[in-house]
Amino acid sequence: MAWKTLLAVMAAITLAACDVSAPSAPLTVEPIGTVPRASAQNFAQVVRIVEPVAERECRARTSGVNCDFKVLVDDRPGQPPNAFQTLDRSGRPIIAFTQALIDDARNVDELAFVMGHEAAHHIAGHIPRQQQNAVAGAVIGGLGAVLLGGNAEAVQNAQRQGARINARAFSKEFELEADALGTVITARAGFDPLRGAEFFNRIPDPGDRFLGTHPPNAQRIDIVRRTAAGL
Repeated sequence: MAWKTLLAVMAAITLAACDVSAPSAPLTVEPIGTVPRASAQNFAQVVRIVEPVAERECRARTSGVNCDFKVLVDDRPGQPPNAFQTLDRSGRPIIAFTQALIDDARNVDELAFVMGHEAAHHIAGHIPRQQQNAVAGAVIGGLGAVLLGGNAEAVQNAQRQGARINARAFSKEFELEADALGTVITARAGFDPLRGAEFFNRIPDPGDRFLGTHPPNAQRIDIVRRTAAGL
């Protein structure tokens, strides 16, 4: 098995729990206090209030998981509005916001919902689950290529494709899980998840594409409404 190929795919997944593109250059982040915008005050307020709530939810719902969230700002120029969750080398969960997202947020509820959503990815264990799916897909793809008489290059390509397809297989499910738990975290932190989820009305709708990574925006808004109604 071409383990270097598989490890490269898994590394990309680790940096893309919310299926954002992995940074093409080393990620440089700044502490939240250095964000040079008027929106920094709102962002700092949200982080101060939501982080301990996310930590409590993490400790209540998991066992043996690092729940000490670190929130950072990805200040690389030209980055689009985005946020993602990843892990540092010690396994500490990182939630990163691009400056564009902070500036684009219309209210603190949107920032709180995004933070709750990204924290939920960690609490639900989506990165290791995607990695497990990738390993299974790589094994199946590689074995299929071997049985068909493929050469080493064909086996590597099949492993790579199998890992990517299988990692994406549950991406929509993971997003909806994170939306639901993110709604709980947002509400328990004292913010309005329904108002926070209104940003779905401003972003492009991914629809229901084959092997797409995100569910339709209407479906996401619906799960937020249903979850909030049950709180």
